[in-house]
Amino acid sequence: MKAFERARWRCRRGMLELDIVLQRFMDQYYRQLNNEEIMQFESLLSFADNDLWDLICARKTVMDDDLLPVLKLLQKS
Repeated sequence: MKAFERARWRCRRGMLELDIVLQRFMDQYYRQLNNEEIMQFESLLSFADNDLWDLICARKTVMDDDLLPVLKLLQKS
């Protein structure tokens, strides 16, 4: 549970739209992720707010195809 709470805290961002999408993702998908997907999510969280938002909105393409499965879930949220 501690990992979930830590991830939820990292989802608090400076952009309201991003906060909403990330919180929805946490509620809908996070507990279903395997270890590899959790690492992908953590990698996505390391992006700057604007870059992450652009990826979620598909204004930019992700350079690392390994991040696509979790990014697609974020785009659904």
